[in-house]
Amino acid sequence: MSSVRSNSGRGRRLKNEINVVPYIDVMLVLLVIFMVTAPLITPGVIELPSVGQAANVPLTPIEIQITEDSKVSWRKREPGQTYRPVERNALAQTILSELKPDQPVVIGADGKVPYDVVMKVMEDLRKNGVTKLGLLVDQKGNTAPAPNAKPTKR
Repeated sequence: MSSVRSNSGRGRRLKNEINVVPYIDVMLVLLVIFMVTAPLITPGVIELPSVGQAANVPLTPIEIQITEDSKVSWRKREPGQTYRPVERNALAQTILSELKPDQPVVIGADGKVPYDVVMKVMEDLRKNGVTKLGLLVDQKGNTAPAPNAKPTKR
């Protein structure tokens, strides 16, 4: 006699569902923990400046101008001041004699001045103790192309 299995009852089928009840339980526990601990955390203290404690107005800078033919002149950047020519080897001493503590010095050069001339002036000033040194830029935003520039395709 052959053994024949009777398949009267169905076997277990696999479920393709996720039981979300444990995840909900975990989330509720985390929510309770955060609700209890949030009032206990002290926020960081931030000190905001008040109007009466505003910093002093910064000093007006001393401006150095380098022309196309590499001649150097300087002026205090105040109304009515004009550029005074100075020799490059005497520039640092002249600036230091006029410089106040924490007063910035800015350098403005013509676009045709070689880069190394500007860098040598900056280096001389730094070697002689000028700490706040910067470069002036053209704020006008000249967008005229250079004479040898190729047109761009759009």
